Amino acid sequence: MRDRFLTGLIGYPIAHSAAPAMHEQAAAALGVHAHYQLIEVKNAGRNDLRAMLEGIRRLGFAGVNVTFPYKEAMIDLLDDLAPDAGAIGAVNTIVARGARLVGYNTDASGFVRAIAPLLATAPRGPIALIGAGGVGKAIAFALAILGVGELRIFDSDGAKVARLAGQLAGRHAARGVASVEAALDGATGLVNATPVGMLPNRDSPVQDSLLHPSMWVADAVYTPLWTPLLTAAKARGAKVLTGRYLAIYAAADAFELFTSMMPSTDVMANAFDAVMAARYSPPA
Repeated sequence: MRDRFLTGLIGYPIAHSAAPAMHEQAAAALGVHAHYQLIEVKNAGRNDLRAMLEGIRRLGFAGVNVTFPYKEAMIDLLDDLAPDAGAIGAVNTIVARGARLVGYNTDASGFVRAIAPLLATAPRGPIALIGAGGVGKAIAFALAILGVGELRIFDSDGAKVARLAGQLAGRHAARGVASVEAALDGATGLVNATPVGMLPNRDSPVQDSLLHPSMWVADAVYTPLWTPLLTAAKARGAKVLTGRYLAIYAAADAFELFTSMMPSTDVMANAFDAVMAARYSPPA
């Protein structure tokens, strides 16, 4: 069994990522060594991504994670896809199987684990999903797996909404809507799957007036942990789910794919929390 693993993350911007701490400390707790390399590349084109993947093959990586904005662009550059990643049309985890690179999506499996406890006590009803990009697609499929009610999808790119609604046809009652207001009309839940609110951005994808105490609000962003959206939702009495849980569970599932070892989510959570505590403070 291997006792040393080289892994990493491709995306931009990623200097803020808690992933190195989570993966490296999870490995140490299992008695093995992992180095998790941040591969931050801005505006990478198709040839750039292909060159990075060739480096993954040649340099002995066990695999890499992929984040914004390359989750969809990687799809047709890989040798194979896990069925869920192929259905979603986005990858956040690439595993080296010899010379072959196989794409997976642990955003979907991670979000299932993150949101399930909240959904168990939440009233059933329409759910608004803001964002139909890489992570939005994974979250949409996760919600379909959990059998939630109607899913209303909004994105500033209407073509992305149409594609995602088409992908979910036959799996889930999902439809695209023309505005955030339409998505939230009567909704019992809201998920932000856009980068809006990620530092240095301090905007919210939703007007505060649309938030209310009888709904729950989740954010995929975790830098900062308390985004403007979640801060406003908490102030209005809504139940909230920070991006902490998605980050931890998605990382744990990726770690298992890289190493064939089950990491401690407690160790990963402690590593994540230490990174966040060093950078951000929650609202009073």
